[in-house]
Amino acid sequence: MSSVAPARSSDDGSGPARRAGRAVGRALHLPITGPAKGIRRATHAHGAGESGLGKLIELHAINGAGDMMITVALASTVFFSVPTDEARGRVALYLAITMAPFTVLAPVIGPLLDRLPHGRRASMAAAMLARAVLALLMSAVVATGGLQLYPEALGVLVASKSYGVVRSAVVPRLLPPNFSLVKANSRVTLAGLLATGAAAPVAAGLNSVGPQWPLYGACVIFLGGAFAAFTLPHKVDEAKGERRARLSTHEAHSKRPGLRTVSRSVLCGLLANAAMRGLSGFLIFFLAFLLREHPLAGQNAAVSLGIVGVSAGVGNACGTAVGAWLRARAPEVIVASVLCVTLGVAVLAAVFYSGVFVAVLAATAGFCQALAKLSLDAMIQRDVPEAVRTSAFARSETLLQVAWVLGGSIGIVLPLNGVLGMSVAAAIVALGATMAVRGALSAPHRPHPQRPSRPKVA
Repeated sequence: MSSVAPARSSDDGSGPARRAGRAVGRALHLPITGPAKGIRRATHAHGAGESGLGKLIELHAINGAGDMMITVALASTVFFSVPTDEARGRVALYLAITMAPFTVLAPVIGPLLDRLPHGRRASMAAAMLARAVLALLMSAVVATGGLQLYPEALGVLVASKSYGVVRSAVVPRLLPPNFSLVKANSRVTLAGLLATGAAAPVAAGLNSVGPQWPLYGACVIFLGGAFAAFTLPHKVDEAKGERRARLSTHEAHSKRPGLRTVSRSVLCGLLANAAMRGLSGFLIFFLAFLLREHPLAGQNAAVSLGIVGVSAGVGNACGTAVGAWLRARAPEVIVASVLCVTLGVAVLAAVFYSGVFVAVLAATAGFCQALAKLSLDAMIQRDVPEAVRTSAFARSETLLQVAWVLGGSIGIVLPLNGVLGMSVAAAIVALGATMAVRGALSAPHRPHPQRPSRPKVA
């Protein structure tokens, strides 16, 4: 009588079918877990994982990806789907309904969040959750571009800037040992830029299916961000010994130091950065319409906008990387230098206006804005007492957002003349360069501003 040999199994009792299933599972799992582990190693390197900075870096990447999804959905409805004249009217309406109220709300954001020092994680989660809900509401009306879309966009803007203010205040609490604030902010900012760049083609692909699909994607991303905010360390919510920084002109004899009383360098650096942020808002809105009406030579409007947008993004990423490498030595000199460089390029773009100079100005503005902001962060870390430092970051970030709104407002109302636009850009930068040079001249000599002396260990 013949007998059938039993099928061989592995030591753990699994048969060929189960082993094959596991192999297929690993093959499908590896493309996801492999990059995820690589990203986690990069964000948690040099002590960032132990301090909690790595989790903030990942949270900011989530924030950047979600904002890009919403930006693509709004741009397709407000700007690209209609003729230029109608698009300009829609964007003007967008500015009137969203940006104008925001200029009133933005100065309130910092003081309001100052009163919630024990709820920073909850504040960041709330900003994420609010945008998830608003993205879902916007998906119902984005195809028609109805008026109800604009108040919802205002809510998204306020929530986004609220997140940015809290994030700026949180970074100093998560610094790893021997880690400068400039380096920490460089990592956070670079992660946001990379996530934004990665999300852009995904959002464009979803938008080709329907304008509501990027908003669905944003909803999912922000829901994930709301949960991720609570994974930050509990020390983010600690506020022992903190006081609020004020920008009042009556602080000279106050026991609470503010940005004006700490050093002229900080104030001049802040105003110089406000000019750079205003330039950013101006170029975004002005060039969006200018290049749609008058594309770069030999290119259509979409390609022209893409060239300028990529130039600005690459410049910003490079500026962030260089800022970490420089470690913000002599930050006043760095701010003055980048403002003067930007001014020179803006003047050249006005005198010799061409598509090449427009792209070069966009790249230069992105590069120099990143370096200037990182240097401002270094000055605040160096000159503002720790007791009010997180509050100072919140107030400075709010002022910079208001400057961006004002610059964008100028860009939308200016006639579509390239030479005139570049001249206005040069004038905006000139104001900031003046303040930056004053700050550099008034700064006391500090051989090593970022690294206090420490006893050597034998």
